[in-house]
Amino acid sequence: MPLLLGAIADDFTGATDLCNMLVRHGMRTVQLIGVPRPDLELPEVDAVTVALKSRTCPAKEAVASSLEALDWLRREGARQIFFKYCSTFDSTPEGNIGPVGDALADRLDAAIAIACPAFPETGRTIYMGHLFVGDRLLSETHMAHHPLTPMTDPDLVRVLGRQTPRKVGLVAWPTVRRGAAFVRDRLTELRHEGCRWAIVDCLEDEDLLTIGEAVADHPLVTGGSGVAMGLPANFRRRGLLPDRGAEAAALPAVAGPALVLAGSCSAATLGQIEAFRAERPSHRLDPLRLAKGEGIAEAVAWARDHLATGPVLIYASAPPEEVRAVQAELGRERAGALVEEAMAEIARALVEAGVRRLVVAGGETSGAVVKALGIEGLAIGPQIDPGVPATVTIGRGPRLALALKSGNFGRHDFFLRALEVMP
Repeated sequence: MPLLLGAIADDFTGATDLCNMLVRHGMRTVQLIGVPRPDLELPEVDAVTVALKSRTCPAKEAVASSLEALDWLRREGARQIFFKYCSTFDSTPEGNIGPVGDALADRLDAAIAIACPAFPETGRTIYMGHLFVGDRLLSETHMAHHPLTPMTDPDLVRVLGRQTPRKVGLVAWPTVRRGAAFVRDRLTELRHEGCRWAIVDCLEDEDLLTIGEAVADHPLVTGGSGVAMGLPANFRRRGLLPDRGAEAAALPAVAGPALVLAGSCSAATLGQIEAFRAERPSHRLDPLRLAKGEGIAEAVAWARDHLATGPVLIYASAPPEEVRAVQAELGRERAGALVEEAMAEIARALVEAGVRRLVVAGGETSGAVVKALGIEGLAIGPQIDPGVPATVTIGRGPRLALALKSGNFGRHDFFLRALEVMP
C-alpha cells in the first residue's frame, strides 16, 4: 500500500502521541527519529511521522529541518501532510508554529490551513479561539510558567497572529457543531477574506471527526494529535485504507531487563515517580553534582546491581522550588542540558549492559535518550495511556521496547503499567 499520511512533529514525545492516535484509528504507523537516511527500509505502513527537535530551536533551524522532512515524505508518496505541535500550543512570540507552518504551506501551495491543538481526551479544548486545559484557560495553568515556552495568552488567534505575517481567522464552535460541510464553507469564506490560517474550535471528540472530514482535501493540516483522529476515515472512505482492527497495533515481543528514566519536572511525572518508588528501587541524580562531573558512573553502577531483580528508576525530577534553586545556580539552559546529557549517557551504558525495555518521561529527555541510542525509528503499538503508546525500535541496533512519555501525560501508576503493556 502507498504511504497515505506523512507527518512532521516538533518533538519526540509529541510524535509518539500522534502515532498513537493514528494506530488507534487503524493506520499502521512508524515514527522516524529525524529525517531518515535514504536507504532506511520501512515496514509496510500507512502513515509515517518524522520526529524533529524543533519546538524551541531558532526558527530558521526549525523551518529548515521541517522542509527537509517534508521533502522526504513527499518523495515517499505521502498524499497529505500533517504538522503536529503540542496540545498546549507551546511556542514563543517568534515561533516556531507560525514560521514552520508558513513554510510548509508555501511549499505545498496550501491556500489555507487549520490550526487545532485540541485534545479533549486530555482536557485540551478550544472555545471561541481560546485554549482551555480542563476548566482553566491556558494562561491560568502551569504552562504560564513554562521555562522555555511560557503560554500567558489563551487566545490562539492572537498567539498565532504574532508568529506569522499572514491573516488568522476563526472557525467558531457553533459552526463546527453543524457539521463538516459548514466547516468547509467557513474555511472558504476565511480564504476569500485573505486568511491563510484558521483556528478551529473543538470541545469533544465528535468535533475532531467533523474537522477531520472537513479538511480531507487539504494538502496541509496542523494541530495536536487530537485532530488527526478524523484523518484515517478520509482515506477509508476513498477505499485507500482497509479496516485493520488490532493488526494496526501488533508488535514483536522484546525480552530483557527494564529501566525507567525520568527527567521531567511536571506534576504528573513527580506523582508517577512517587508511585514507582513505593514499590521498586530508585536512584536520584543531583544536577549540582552533574555540573561537577559526578553522579553518572554511580547511577550506572547502582542500576547494574539492581536490574536482575526487576525494573528500576533513575530520575532527576524535582519539585518547582528545587528546580528554581538549581536554575539560579547553574542557569536554566545548562541545568536542563546537564540532565538530558546524563540521562542519555546512562541509557547508552545500560543498554550496552543488556537493558532492552525502557520507559522515559519528558519530551527533551526522550529526545536525548533516543539520539544517544542511535534509534532510527519506532513501530507503534497499543496505547498505554492517552497520548502514549508502546513501541518497538526499527532499523539498526538491538531491538528495544520503549515508552516515551511527555511530562504531563499518564496516570500515577504509569511507569509500572507501561512495562506491563510493552511487548
